Parts: sequence; structure tokens; C-alpha cells
Amino acid sequence: MTDQVEGIEAVQALLAGQGYVCGRPLATVVFLALRLGRPLFLEGEAGVGKTEIAKALAAALGRRLIRLQCYEGLDASSAVYEWNFAAQMVAIRAAEAGGGMDRDMLQDELFSDEFLIERPLLQAMRPQAGGAPVLLIDELDRTDEPFEAFLLEALSDFQVTIPELGTVKAPEPPIVVLTSNRTREVHDALKRRCLYHWVDYPTFDREIEILSARAPEAAEALSREVVAFVQRLRTEDLFKKPGVAETIDWAKCLLALDVIALSPEVIADTIGAILKYQDDIQRIQGGEAKRLLDEVRAGLAPA
Repeated sequence: MTDQVEGIEAVQALLAGQGYVCGRPLATVVFLALRLGRPLFLEGEAGVGKTEIAKALAAALGRRLIRLQCYEGLDASSAVYEWNFAAQMVAIRAAEAGGGMDRDMLQDELFSDEFLIERPLLQAMRPQAGGAPVLLIDELDRTDEPFEAFLLEALSDFQVTIPELGTVKAPEPPIVVLTSNRTREVHDALKRRCLYHWVDYPTFDREIEILSARAPEAAEALSREVVAFVQRLRTEDLFKKPGVAETIDWAKCLLALDVIALSPEVIADTIGAILKYQDDIQRIQGGEAKRLLDEVRAGLAPA
């Protein structure tokens, strides 16, 4: 139960048990969201761990994770429910073939739970074994304002309406985590109903902790080089700066290749693990990679 999470340190320990390392500010807002039953709105660059915190919370609390992946054009019906039209047509044909069809009875049958396809928001309002689920509304900034307005109502009362069946209200409000990469501003009205936190790139020491938790087999020397190089890349004028997810992916790629230390050749061979745009890759290849690596090693060298 969420009321058994007794404090901020308990949240940090809970998440650390799932390999998610977070600082006190983030742990504080998570604790308050759990204790007060408020949605948690996480904003920040892609790859800094916003989505992962919802996954870690669900696993740590033993709750079901329900994910609504947002996209341009997402509307309320796609997020809440759909009717299984193919199955409804089969039922209509069967009723016609049997004769003596009662239209009112058939309509009631067609618009029943048997033919209802539940989408994430409706699923989150249903009772769940083990307690209320964690509802992840991912990349909200990809949707448009009409969907935000609908979401505002749904999250205020934790209920959704199906015209043919009526209103479905959650017996216990879900734990809601909303994320945004800030490709556009989310409306203030929605933010006001949430507890807000900006998830920034971690410090060097924090990223080392994260990498140790997610790729513990990596040697300390290699981990320090990897983190320092990625953090140095973030200071460059890149189209897409690498996130923590890319740091972890790169370290795992290097381990798969039995690399024990970085070199310009290794960086050139594996750069696609951390940079995802050709212009960025071309900028870092060749002598630039060597220059950055030399700077990183100079910074890591003991004084």
C-alpha cells in the first residue's frame, strides 16, 4: 500500500531496489504524490528516466503498470474504449440467422462488456488485483489541447463515461505519472492539478551510481570514462544530446565487445549507441572524438 511508504528515504530505497537511482528532490515529489494521491507530472529531456520511474514504481509497489503512449491525433475514444465491431457484426448475423430477433435485447447485448475493448484510461479505472495500478501517460506533449482538456476532467474525478454503458469511476484512484519532453507547453490547468518536477541530466557522481545499478558488471575505470565522455558530449552543440538511457546502452555495448577502455576507434565503432542523428555523428567522428577523449581523461586524472 502507498501509505506504507513512510518517508523520502523509503521512496529512494524502494526505487533503488528496482535499479532506479534518484536524488532527494525527485524522491520527495514522488513521496508526496503517493501520500496525497496527486498525479505526478515529470518534464525533461528525452532519456533522463521519466518513463522508467513509473515502471520502477509499479514493480516496487507490486502494482500493474498501464501505459498510455501519446501521439499526435490521440482522442478520447482511442484512450478510453472501442467497440469490437467485427464481433458485433458476427453476433448480428447469428441473430438474423436464428430469426425472431428482439432488437432492444440485441442492442443491449451488443453494447455490453462482452464487446467492449478497454483502452488504458478505462483499464486504469477498473479494480485491480493488488491495488490501484500505476497509470503512465507518456509523452503528453505529443497530443493536442482537446485531449488535454478531456484528460483534465478524467484525472479530476478519476472517472470516464461510456455513452452506451454509463460512467465508470475508479474505486481507488490510480497512481498517475505524466511525462513530457517539452516539445510544446502543456496547459497550466493540467499542470496545476499535478505535482511537478523537472528531471534534469544527473551529475557525474549520480550518473556513476545509475550506471553501477544498471550495468554492475562494468569496471569502475570504464564506467568513469563512459559517463565523463557522455557528459562532455552534452556540452557540445548537438541536435539531440544523449540521455542516461544512452549512457547505459553504450556501456552495455562496450561490455559486449569486451572493451576495457575507450579509444577513438572504439568510439567511432559504437557511436550509434549514444548519438542518433547523422549530423551529430559526423561532428564527433575522427579527430574530434580524440580531442574530447583527451579532455575527458585529463579531467579524470588525479590532481
